[in-house]
Amino acid sequence: MHRFIFLFPALLASPALAEGYDRPIPQAQSATAELWYALACLALVVAMVAVQRLVSRR
Repeated sequence: MHRFIFLFPALLASPALAEGYDRPIPQAQSATAELWYALACLALVVAMVAVQRLVSRR
């Protein structure tokens, strides 16, 4: 009887019930997203310069 308990979930997870894979379509990047990306890049460069100056003083 206990053997059938483990067989039941295997029957429910049948690959025949699965949907096919649909590849995601890449979307264009908005101007707002490009602006925030540029600001994040500048902030990263500023932070790296600050760390370099802090480390070089020691």
